[in-house]
Amino acid sequence: MSQPPRPALALAMPVPTGDQLKAARTAAGLSQAQAAELMGYPLQTGSRGGVQSRTWQALESMSDERNMQGPVFAMFLLLTGQHPDFVLAARPADGGDSATG
Repeated sequence: MSQPPRPALALAMPVPTGDQLKAARTAAGLSQAQAAELMGYPLQTGSRGGVQSRTWQALESMSDERNMQGPVFAMFLLLTGQHPDFVLAARPADGGDSATG
């Protein structure tokens, strides 16, 4: 007998400012390139040979009008263990849902 679908969780997903995004990234101990790679943003070779993400740089910039979307920021917080209300957890090995029995 199948279970009825569970209602979606209500997550707060505000759009972060560049400063909030930078603070979350540094709290996670990640470089811009590492954070960009985690979230699937493109990486480029920088002028000095290192790897960088122009997209992530723009998202953290106060002078650029681009912002990270709220759901993407919520996922970043979840992936880095910083979400104020939720944590990611692996499903049980048997594929069952311990919350529904």
